[in-house]
Amino acid sequence: MSYQALYRVWRPRTFADVVGQEHITRTLKNAIVQQKFSHAYLFSGPRGTGKTSAAKIFAKAINCERRPVEEPCNECASCRGIQDGSISDVIEMDAASNTSVEDIREIRDKVKYASSSVPYKVYIIDEVHMISVNAFNALLKTLEEPPKHVVFILATTEPHKIPLTIISRCQRFDFKPITNQAIVERMKTIVEAENISVSREALDTVALAAEGGMRDALSMLDQAISYSEDQVELADVLAVTGGVSQQILTNMVKAMYNQEAQQALTLLDELIQRGKDPGRFVFDLIYFMRDLLLYQSAPSLEGILERAMIDEQFKQLTDQVPASWIQEAIIQLNQCQQEMKWSNSPKVFIEIAILTIVNQHHEPEAAAGGLDNQVVLKLTNRLEQLEKELKTLKDTPAQPANQPTHTEPRRTQPRPSNNSYKIPYEKIRYVLQDATKPALKQVKSEWAAFLNDLKAANAPAHASIQDSKPAAASEQELIVAFKYEIHCSLFLNHREMSEHVLEKAIGKHLTIIPIPDNNWQELRREYIQQQEQQSPSQPEEQQVDPLVEEARKLVGDELLEIKD
Repeated sequence: MSYQALYRVWRPRTFADVVGQEHITRTLKNAIVQQKFSHAYLFSGPRGTGKTSAAKIFAKAINCERRPVEEPCNECASCRGIQDGSISDVIEMDAASNTSVEDIREIRDKVKYASSSVPYKVYIIDEVHMISVNAFNALLKTLEEPPKHVVFILATTEPHKIPLTIISRCQRFDFKPITNQAIVERMKTIVEAENISVSREALDTVALAAEGGMRDALSMLDQAISYSEDQVELADVLAVTGGVSQQILTNMVKAMYNQEAQQALTLLDELIQRGKDPGRFVFDLIYFMRDLLLYQSAPSLEGILERAMIDEQFKQLTDQVPASWIQEAIIQLNQCQQEMKWSNSPKVFIEIAILTIVNQHHEPEAAAGGLDNQVVLKLTNRLEQLEKELKTLKDTPAQPANQPTHTEPRRTQPRPSNNSYKIPYEKIRYVLQDATKPALKQVKSEWAAFLNDLKAANAPAHASIQDSKPAAASEQELIVAFKYEIHCSLFLNHREMSEHVLEKAIGKHLTIIPIPDNNWQELRREYIQQQEQQSPSQPEEQQVDPLVEEARKLVGDELLEIKD
């Protein structure tokens, strides 16, 4: 193979090439020049931030023929031999492949022999957290008191898995994620040297997708170069990284804020059909809305925006969408991002998050328009009330002239659901007759613990019930009010699991009956009005007959006819 990947060709050869880790490279250079470097180092940090590269540069610097120097010359026989791997005194090990006690004992046996061609023998052990506990114990004594000609450099992405007895014997350096700006500047240097034309928008998008890793950034840039024709554009990077354009993100935010649910869901479906990664879309949307919020709060912070490009549409969006709405939307999307990790159907969670954001209440736009908004709200409420009264009149048949006007009030049937879930109104009415406040209080007292246990047991089941609240409870049933009708349908797939976890929390089995919150409020008002009408007017002899009540439970009010 004549071609080498960019991240291999441009692997740092001096401390100056290690991007974004000045706090580490400066310390190491001073220690080398002053001949005060330690016998053991621990380099920890995310992938692709320069840990093993810095270790190899350190090995070259302490063995350079021109030492003591801040930077290796990369020209002498020692530097060139260490760089190409021909000098056996600098040993690079992958701990994932050498985890046993025997592997560590081999190191322990060989360290006592002097180096053959350079002053210092250097052991670079990558991903050292993969070593077994027994192997760490075998390394302890050697790591604490190695021969004067040996230096150990341990590199890891998970320092918390390394025993404290090992960490305490090393000088620890924490490599931090590289900033987007530093990644972009390094990539500009590389593409100019390679004579490759790449747009600034493409470089910014690669840096964002790399999430602080220089190696990841160069790998994605390499892939985008292979995908493109003459010049690498934003569309090429989006195609290889699975990201979405700012225009799509702008349209999505507009659709959600304007409460256009159909358009927002259609945009999401088109993205999924084109093969875009759902997780990547939520990630981009969160960062885009974060940039909206920052630019809206302080336009001077344009330099720290990570996803958005400042154009006319972006500025219009910052003027249109209030900060409180953006904050609530980010919270919903972040929660969606967490739940998606445990689901095989991430699209469902994104759709629920979009519907939740779409149905958010808008805050008043400005004090000047507050009066108009209040008037519109009052008129809207009045119109809804008139529509309900008109529907009630249509549903109520005309009374014959010879019948008394005082009849049992007709139960108004709440509006049917628009989805496949059919609300069991009669069953809920019977539960209300047996419902007690102590039973509901017991459920409410354990509800938070129940949700935590359900999240640990089954994340999708938790996601389907988390936006609900207990409404009424008897000794056998529990009525739960859900925010939207779609949540009731989704909950039915997880009802058995939810009831099982709830039984453990409260100590008894309850059948959970879901109902949308709007329908519950209407049904509750109806039940309270009926109780108020019956209680003061009925003498004791006219109380409900137990036989009649049992017949009502069996056949329902529609088929029941009572005669004296």
